[in-house]
Amino acid sequence: MSNQITQQTLTKEIFEILDETFENHHGIFLDRDTSLFTTLETVSAAEASIPVGGQCATLAAQVAHVIFYLEVIEAHIQKKDHGKVDWGDIWRRVSKVSPEEWAAYKDQLRQTYQRVWSLLQAVDNWNDERPIGGALAIVVHTAYHLGEIRQALCTVKQG
Repeated sequence: MSNQITQQTLTKEIFEILDETFENHHGIFLDRDTSLFTTLETVSAAEASIPVGGQCATLAAQVAHVIFYLEVIEAHIQKKDHGKVDWGDIWRRVSKVSPEEWAAYKDQLRQTYQRVWSLLQAVDNWNDERPIGGALAIVVHTAYHLGEIRQALCTVKQG
């Protein structure tokens, strides 16, 4: 018996965890109705525009950052140069959003996620650090920001 994990087992788990992070509860690590897209549907543009503390980012900035991160990882997986990455740009630039801008950010997040999901689904050979590392990084990074967003909602929804 081999101690190696099969590609089928690895990808099944990666995709279930990705799916739970963004869309559908599988009971792996989130409570029901707490995925990123489900959470964001409960947030208005006005709520997405409230900084949670003195120098803290808005929820809109959190979402814009997740979009940017997905795009950077997508380029990394595809072995494309994303150019100079300015991680601080979004935090400096994104704050208040109109209802139209908020809807656009949520749509862009969904489109970017679906594009990266399709890219990962098309990987034939997972014996490559880029798709494995990229998929794991997306889960970890997005789960962190989902936690930030959900914690911020405790403050935002009280105001």
